[in-house]
This record gives sequence, structure tokens and C-alpha cells, in this order.
Amino acid sequence: MRILVVCGAGASSTFVAQRVRHAAHAVGRDLSAVAGTEKSLPIDLDAADVVLVGPHLHHALDRITREASSRGAAVVLLPTDVFTDLDGTRTLALVDAALPASPDTAERNPS
Repeated sequence: MRILVVCGAGASSTFVAQRVRHAAHAVGRDLSAVAGTEKSLPIDLDAADVVLVGPHLHHALDRITREASSRGAAVVLLPTDVFTDLDGTRTLALVDAALPASPDTAERNPS
């Protein structure tokens, strides 16, 4: 799975991407998480399954969702307190919730 974290300049998205990557690896999951910017989005979307959008870009969410959905990527607007998720587990749970149900995600998210 490929996760793209988008923010305005790429600084805060770098921290979120690093934390979600560490959270996934801690539970034995293989995924990539990279940071991007609103300006690099058209290029970065080609390599994304899930797009995490920084809360400060809420004004662009509809446009980002349209662009991402045309490429088959899910979009999640991150909560305003995402930067307090120091171990990335809450952010990883948001990624899982955005994915369509499959046997693999059902095992990770039992109901």
C-alpha cells in the first residue's frame, strides 16, 4: 500500500508520513508513506492508494478528492490534532478505515 501525505509545503506531512510508516512497520505491515505538497499532488497521485490531507488544506478537499478518485485513491482529511499522534497508530487506523473492506483489512480491523 502506498500512502501520500499532503500538506502545504511538505514539512508537516513529512512527520506524519514517517510516523505512520513506523506504526505500520511496528505491527509487521509493509507500506510506503511519503510526503507531498498541494502543488506536487498531480504527479504524486500516480503512486498513491491513500491520500492523507493535512487539516490546513480542508479548503481544497473537494478538488483533491476529485483528482484522487479519478486515479482510484482514497482520501482522508486528517484531524486538526494529527500532529499529537506521535506514534502514528491513530493515523494508521484512519488509513485502514478509508480502505474498502477486504479479508486483509478485516483481519486488522475486527468488528
